Amino acid sequence: MAALADLVLAALPQTQCARCGYPDCAAYAQAVASGEAGINQCPPGGAQGIERLASLTGQPVSALNPVHGTERPRNVAFIDENWCIGCTLCIKVCPTDAIMGGNKLMHTVLEAYCTGCELCLPVCPVDCIELENATGSASGWDAWSTQQADVARGRYAFNRYRRAREHDESTIRLEEKAILKLADLALHSLHTDSVVPDKKRAVIEAALAQARAKRNSGKKA
Repeated sequence: MAALADLVLAALPQTQCARCGYPDCAAYAQAVASGEAGINQCPPGGAQGIERLASLTGQPVSALNPVHGTERPRNVAFIDENWCIGCTLCIKVCPTDAIMGGNKLMHTVLEAYCTGCELCLPVCPVDCIELENATGSASGWDAWSTQQADVARGRYAFNRYRRAREHDESTIRLEEKAILKLADLALHSLHTDSVVPDKKRAVIEAALAQARAKRNSGKKA
């Protein structure tokens, strides 16, 4: 099944839009390979995408399930700089790091890397993101090349790696602060009752143990 999942994943457009009902293309590929999901749940792939999956899985070709959307031209996101407040929410959800900017600074979309996933739209608090048709009347794989899919897949993989690394680094920094606090808990406490620091020490030690266990289990996985 793992081999089939790899083949299915390679046949998907890698937009990481989650319209299929799964968090990313890899999860959908696993679901298709296991028979949990149908081959007609990927709007960006369109009819050609369904044919590709049918040839890989042996399932009959069927129409795109309208529950997951419709086949349409590929859109690219644009940010209206007059309205952008620099909140970074769109940056945090972009699966291919196609949005550049910083906190309270202007954001912009790198068109070459935008997959048209539309995940940035619902998180924008001021509705300053618009979609523009980038492919005319072309849709599905006529609007998206294998080369673009490969680039999107690579950028998504790096995005996941970067976020995991940043999370680990943040966790380590918090642990170091907690360890320093434990080293001299009385100095960091305004309470004179000796029972309070002991309770606080127990809470901090338990939180540290839980954080370390979670990080170590992630490394083993």
